[in-house]
Amino acid sequence: MEDVQAALGTIHLFRGLTPRGLERIAAIAGEELHERNTLVFREGELGDKLYLILDGKIRISRNLPGMGEEAFAVLGQGEAFGEMSLIDDVPRSADAHVHEKARLLVITREAFEDLLFIHKDLAYEILWNFIKILSQRLREANDKMAFMSVSGRF
Repeated sequence: MEDVQAALGTIHLFRGLTPRGLERIAAIAGEELHERNTLVFREGELGDKLYLILDGKIRISRNLPGMGEEAFAVLGQGEAFGEMSLIDDVPRSADAHVHEKARLLVITREAFEDLLFIHKDLAYEILWNFIKILSQRLREANDKMAFMSVSGRF
């Protein structure tokens, strides 16, 4: 349990949480092992889990008609994916492929919502981290769009 708490503390979504908060999150998390070249989830599926990478690598990509796979990111230890499924009921926007054999910590939406409902202070801290992450992603997307516009690729 302590190694799980330590791993949780390194993940951007849970950085800065108290040891007690990390302990509560660890208590609702499960573990999954995935072999190389397997699929964790597919674009279009309804998501209900957040995945935290303890070991290995996960490739986030989409299959573009006529072009093949377009990889958006290869994520490694300490990174999370699928977190938007904890907030909304929108289908997954990309595939998650196991790039290298992976050990994942998994938190379901139901368990996460129950935790946040019961522990309001923890909910505040986690949701504030969500806001910071989303703000950073929006800035990055804006920068990419500005670059594409200036370079004539948009």
